Amino acid sequence: MAEDTSFKRHFDGASARRLGERIRVIHPAFDVDGYAAEVASRVGPLELKDRVLVMAEGLRGRLPESYAEAVGILVESLHLRLGDDEDTFHDRYLLMPVARFVEEYGTDHPQASFPALVGITKRHTSEFAVRPFVRRHPEATMALMRASALDADEHVRRFASEGIRPRLPWASHLAEFIADPAPVLEVLEPLRSDPSAYVRTSVANNLNDIARDHPGLVLDVAERWTRESPTPETARIVKHALRTLVKKGDPRALALLGATGGEHVVAQGLAVSPHVLDLGGTLTLEVELTNTDTRAHTVVVDHVVHHVRANGARSPKVFKWTRVELPAGQSRTLRKRHAIRPITTRTYHPGEHLVEVQVNGVIKASGGFELRV
Repeated sequence: MAEDTSFKRHFDGASARRLGERIRVIHPAFDVDGYAAEVASRVGPLELKDRVLVMAEGLRGRLPESYAEAVGILVESLHLRLGDDEDTFHDRYLLMPVARFVEEYGTDHPQASFPALVGITKRHTSEFAVRPFVRRHPEATMALMRASALDADEHVRRFASEGIRPRLPWASHLAEFIADPAPVLEVLEPLRSDPSAYVRTSVANNLNDIARDHPGLVLDVAERWTRESPTPETARIVKHALRTLVKKGDPRALALLGATGGEHVVAQGLAVSPHVLDLGGTLTLEVELTNTDTRAHTVVVDHVVHHVRANGARSPKVFKWTRVELPAGQSRTLRKRHAIRPITTRTYHPGEHLVEVQVNGVIKASGGFELRV
């Protein structure tokens, strides 16, 4: 049997020992051997998040009963350097159980927990751990996030955005912000032209989350930001934030990106090759676009793959292709390679897959291929 090298396997007895040795430097009474043995005995059948929880539970039982004292020890241990035999992966991801400790045991103690969340996010992330505090202490937590948005550290500024995304992947949704995203938008306001790409990506993803439920509101924000902050940084945030609306062909979103005239573009000769593809292979798409108008137009081109599901139905997924300028009456041939390879978020099934090309959100051509699994 091949060795399981998946991410979850990094959270085991050996990782517990590394973490425990760091803590013991600050708290000599910490039982490293017992901690490592307990984690090793419990994590075997568990998935990632439950493994991290086991490590957090093991910390709780071996640190002082006072939460403030316990979290203080953990925060102090963050400043220790690992040995030369350790790598950046372990240095960062060892902090997941520390963040989970704050998430599980710290909501009754926000004054002690908030500095810990900030300290952790400077080295890893607290985006999941902060969410229970949003629900339990909304005013105090949002004050923390507003202050974090002004921090000199880009990791803390990203935390301000990422921690309150309404639909953060792998986390429980924040229903209160799905219903009313105004508090989130207040936090994002000073980040609209942030110099850090790391921060800008989070801001754009946050806006994209909000656009799923409040497209008009996000478009209003995007238009205002574009007008008030005409910087390259703001333009990048807006472009990435509107990606879902652009794929849907929203006219306001397209106009903000300077995409017009899709109705005048004709797509011809979509070629999908090979017609029969084995899983792990790569498709080549080729199509000719013609602007039939007397004016030049810039259009956003995407391609849609309708994946076959287990029951034989198809499920469409839109993929970005390109943005292209088409002079009046002119044509341009586009080519795209699309890999069909196993990924953790999709199960492939054999059968005839439909492929479509859309221009400014409107389907212009279609073809297909047979996938063999």
